[in-house]
Amino acid sequence: MQKIKIFLASSSELKADREQFEIFIYRECKKRFDDGVFLHLDIWEDFLDAMSATGLQSEYNKTIQGCDIFILLAWNKVGKYTAEEFEKAFGTFQENHKPFIFTYFKPSTTRDRDELKSLWEFEDKLNKLKHYKTVYENIEGLREYFGNQLDKLARNGFEQLDLSVENQAVTAQSDNQGGTVTDNRKIYNIEKINQADFS
Repeated sequence: MQKIKIFLASSSELKADREQFEIFIYRECKKRFDDGVFLHLDIWEDFLDAMSATGLQSEYNKTIQGCDIFILLAWNKVGKYTAEEFEKAFGTFQENHKPFIFTYFKPSTTRDRDELKSLWEFEDKLNKLKHYKTVYENIEGLREYFGNQLDKLARNGFEQLDLSVENQAVTAQSDNQGGTVTDNRKIYNIEKINQADFS
């Protein structure tokens, strides 16, 4: 049985979407079980009762380092800890070419300038990495977008994406210089990743 560990990062405002996404992953797990694939989803609510000398965020970060797929959902804001989780996932990706990273943004509905500032700043960081967000309007759209990515990953044993079709994930593909991380839509320059400020 191949266990695929998925980490879902998002702020508290997206609780309803997290709950629906958890149901979706459970159904996908049942569907893929006979193919020898078990999908294990971690969300931050799973850690609320955990005891840790270094704090809950350190437990999240350990889990992120060991996951195969990292998903970030954003709506009206990107909180400090959500941004930190993305940074941890990207740092792990630099070292191991995993986890695969997907970012999904729901159109914002707030006029709160502080919340929007956190969202815009995070989007600017993604743009510097040439990692362009995928927008989803509702949970049905999110299920469709990520379901398609799961199919592509499954076709390659969750080792790489099917690069013959369009995708939004971060995946490793060597080039002649060995200095970039690419998929068929965009190029991630390792130097830019190293220089990006996630503080």
